Amino acid sequence: MKVNNVELVISAAKPHQYPTDGLPEFALAGRSNVGKSSFINRMIGRKSLARISSKPGKTQTLNFYKIEETLFFVDVPGYGYAKVAKTERAAWGRMIDMYMTDREPLSACIHIVDLRHAPSADDVAMYEFLKHHNIPAIVIATKADKIPKGKWQKHLKVVKETLDFDPLDDIIVFSSETGLGKDEVWKAVKKRMYEETEYKAELRKEQQNEDAE
Repeated sequence: MKVNNVELVISAAKPHQYPTDGLPEFALAGRSNVGKSSFINRMIGRKSLARISSKPGKTQTLNFYKIEETLFFVDVPGYGYAKVAKTERAAWGRMIDMYMTDREPLSACIHIVDLRHAPSADDVAMYEFLKHHNIPAIVIATKADKIPKGKWQKHLKVVKETLDFDPLDDIIVFSSETGLGKDEVWKAVKKRMYEETEYKAELRKEQQNEDAE
C-alpha cells in the first residue's frame, strides 16, 4: 500500500475526543522502547510524522493517525517503563483497557515485540489480554536488522512459544530500518479490514431478517 495522505488527527485522552469517522482502527501496542514510532513512520513512508522520543514512556495519549481516508493507526501509551510513576501507569492502563474493550471500530491490535529477545512478562500479559477479549492480533517481530538473517526463524520460534501464539493471528518479521515486512503488514491489515467489513455486513443482514419477521 502506497501512502500519500496521512495526518495526526488528534491526541486523545478521553473517549469523547476519539474520531467519529467510523473507519477501521488498528491499535499499536508495545513496550515503551520497542520502536512503535519508527514502525509507524516506516509504514506510512514518513521520516518524522510519529515523533521518536529519547524518553521512553512519554506518550500519554491515544494518537490517531488517519491514513488515506481509509483507516486509523492508533498509537497507545507504551508499557513496561519502570521510571513512570505507578499511578500514571495505572491511569494509562485504564485508558488502554477502555479503548481496547469498548471501541467498536477497532479491527485488530498491532502488537510490536523485539525479535532479538524473548517477549517480556509485559509483552505476554498484553497478548493474553488480547486473547481474553478476542481481539485479533498482528504480532510484529521488529528489529530484524539487528540479528543475522539465518537466526530469524530461531528467534521467531522463541517469540511464538513465549507468547503461546495463536495460529489464527498474524506474525511478521519486520525492520523499521530496511522496510522488511512492510508489504506483509499491509496485507495483514487489509485482511483484517475485509474480515471486519464482512462480519458487520452479516450482522446487519441478521438484524434485517429479524426485523422482517
